[in-house]
Amino acid sequence: MVLGMARQRKPLPVDHTNSRHSKKSPSKTQVNGGIFLYWRQGLVVICLVIAGVIGYMGYLETRVNTPFDEQKMVIKSGLDVPDRYWGSYRPGLYFGMKTRDPYSLVTGLMWYFPHQLHPDGGGIRHWCEDGDNLDRYGWIEHDGRTFGVQEIEDGPFKITTSFVKKPGGRRGGDWTARISVTSQGSQMRYELVSFLLYSAIEEKTKGWIKPSRFGNQLLTGVTGETDGLGAFTVKFYNHSGQVEDVSYLSTITEGLHVLKETVITSLRVITDPQKGIQKRIILPGELLPSSGAEGKRAEPNLVVTQVTARVPFELEMAFESGSYFDRPGSLIGEAYSRELSRLQDDFHHKFEEKFRLEAKGYKPDEIAFAKAAFSNLLGGVGYFYGASRVESSYTRGPVPYWKAPLYSAVPSRSFFPRGFLWDEGFHGLLISSWDLDIELDIISHWFDLMNVEGWIPREQILGQEALSKVPEQFVTQRNTNANPPTFFLTLHFILQNFADKLTEKEGHLGTLERLYPRLQAWFDWFNGTQIGDLSGSYRWRGRDALTKRELNPVTLTSGLDDYPRASHPDMNERHVDLRCWITLAASTISEIARILNRNGQKYGNTYDYLADNSLLNELHWSPRTQSYADFGLHTDAVVLKHPPPPKSPPGHQVPQNTDKIRVVLKDPELRFVDSSFGYVSLFPFLLQILDPASPKLNKVLDDLINPELLWTNYGLRSLAKTAPLYMKRNTEHDPPYWRGPIWINLNYMVVRALDHYSKTDSPYREKAKTIYQELKQNLIKNIIKEYRRTGYIWEQYNDKTGQGQRSRPFTGWSSLVVLIMAEIY
Repeated sequence: MVLGMARQRKPLPVDHTNSRHSKKSPSKTQVNGGIFLYWRQGLVVICLVIAGVIGYMGYLETRVNTPFDEQKMVIKSGLDVPDRYWGSYRPGLYFGMKTRDPYSLVTGLMWYFPHQLHPDGGGIRHWCEDGDNLDRYGWIEHDGRTFGVQEIEDGPFKITTSFVKKPGGRRGGDWTARISVTSQGSQMRYELVSFLLYSAIEEKTKGWIKPSRFGNQLLTGVTGETDGLGAFTVKFYNHSGQVEDVSYLSTITEGLHVLKETVITSLRVITDPQKGIQKRIILPGELLPSSGAEGKRAEPNLVVTQVTARVPFELEMAFESGSYFDRPGSLIGEAYSRELSRLQDDFHHKFEEKFRLEAKGYKPDEIAFAKAAFSNLLGGVGYFYGASRVESSYTRGPVPYWKAPLYSAVPSRSFFPRGFLWDEGFHGLLISSWDLDIELDIISHWFDLMNVEGWIPREQILGQEALSKVPEQFVTQRNTNANPPTFFLTLHFILQNFADKLTEKEGHLGTLERLYPRLQAWFDWFNGTQIGDLSGSYRWRGRDALTKRELNPVTLTSGLDDYPRASHPDMNERHVDLRCWITLAASTISEIARILNRNGQKYGNTYDYLADNSLLNELHWSPRTQSYADFGLHTDAVVLKHPPPPKSPPGHQVPQNTDKIRVVLKDPELRFVDSSFGYVSLFPFLLQILDPASPKLNKVLDDLINPELLWTNYGLRSLAKTAPLYMKRNTEHDPPYWRGPIWINLNYMVVRALDHYSKTDSPYREKAKTIYQELKQNLIKNIIKEYRRTGYIWEQYNDKTGQGQRSRPFTGWSSLVVLIMAEIY
């Protein structure tokens, strides 16, 4: 049988049009259609890719100002915490009260002496200004909740401001402020003084204020109503002294940052016809523009009452809530004096209970100093609201952060009256020792400012008042720039000293629960953005490798600004201080995870790895100087010189740029930056990473007491006298900052570390104990001496004379002297 004949069937018809074997050519229309279809599909793909890229870039662009998540750290604020609703939350003023509301009624004080008033308004006190040259000012008692007493010495006059709060009603209760002035010499008795007490509301405050007379009172007060406060009154009482003149101002101001300017432009000089040619300076009453076709007067947002009186004089400003229906009486006169005395007694008792200075044998005037240092820190806690200005590599320029509140202490009421991230961690050591609730609230507010990347802007410039005090070039914050994560130091301190309080109060544990994921994100952000090229190394970002003006490019992000680092910043840098901060962070998160029953093994392992002294020594121990140091591309042969004058054509004179420029005299090389011994060299010791049995600890202790390096009779200087950049300017216009002067925050950390090593099983414990006692006494003695001499606690102290210098009063981290006195570490 022939196979081909089997199952013979009729052949199927072939469709030559669609057959792949057809030899018939496609038509032109078919070809064009295919090409069009191909390009159309390709174009769709390209458009989708472009749209995806644009969308992703938009996503990256918005990350810098996207909050971490919707669950906020702060779950109670404003009227939910009535005993801290009102407070002296305007630290940049000599005296002012406001609420913890985003848009609050604010009250404040200005004053001047008519015989000293300048035509341009010079002589009016309002903002805390170094230029006012006051002999002394600051809170001497403040408990952070219910009362405060402040003393101000303005030439021969002593002004005392105090306030007392009284709970009642549903809107935060009442408060009264008492302002008095006395002369310290009989020749100035009966001198004229003018107090200006004001109430103001911001543009977005929902409410109103207006001047009012109450009964037969001579002084014009205020009535008003806002969403937060409801109805309220502000009344003034002449408690004692002779009033010469009273006037008021009801007007519109452009903002809280120009209140003083508004008052100055409103002052009028008149001649009193009853007293011949004698002139008086008064406020004109209503200064309100008309608006609309009907000529209706605009509503005021500022009401000021001026009282001119003879020294000595005292008056009271009483705020009363309309919701306090069963008020037994106004908090004025004797009632005020009794309540203030009771709160002062409670304060003194609590202060001794917390710090035990009397029991340690300190003298009354030394204890009074400590109370003033502490009170001015706590009295400097402010409440701010606004949006930072931030920038990332994906934004086309600065963009606004989200609007948020910040409850925070400030480094200096005069020079830095706003929140700084690395300062606040040090502030928290003292505040948590006094009131853990307040400190946890401060931490919560700061961590609500964390974005989705885990970044927190290092300087918080929120609201008109804060913004008006900051030069434009420092306003924008970049999301690649860090700051020392000192809140890990605060939390470590709390865990070490107050762990029982954390676990016994449910609200505190809840705070830790909400804080934990943010601490993880912060830790991850550091390990994602500040990591070094070698395993276990870290590098501060933000240094300018192309600078032509700076002797050594500053490292503002480290908090140590002009402290000498590698002369030529690049990716090879390793910063020992940052590595130690991350080690502390890993240890702290691991301990918090244990308390919360979370799996913190990752952080414990990271701590073990970073705390390994062999790896630390490999990366940062200089065999040449036998000290810890940074590593990087470095030369010490860098100077500032005037550039050579440019050549000019005959008959033409080219103006010369007189600014000095940076000149490198010798090529840099990769090496340890070990010629600059100072605070950075101490970090493995400061954060107690250094093994107590290590001979390197003995070397660190020897270096501490070497007067050619850091030791002085006033505290430890920031940079050794042998360092090439000791007390050298970083630019022609920038004096040395962290290049020799004594700083109290780092000295506190040294004293803390000495106390630790003096109590460990170490062959060097007795040496550490001896140094501890001597350094502690040197610091306390010098800071108190300078306080007595100048009336202030200072930002830093001269390493040659011990004299206070730079900003004053600097009762941010310089107030840590109280913990040194109390030996609380």
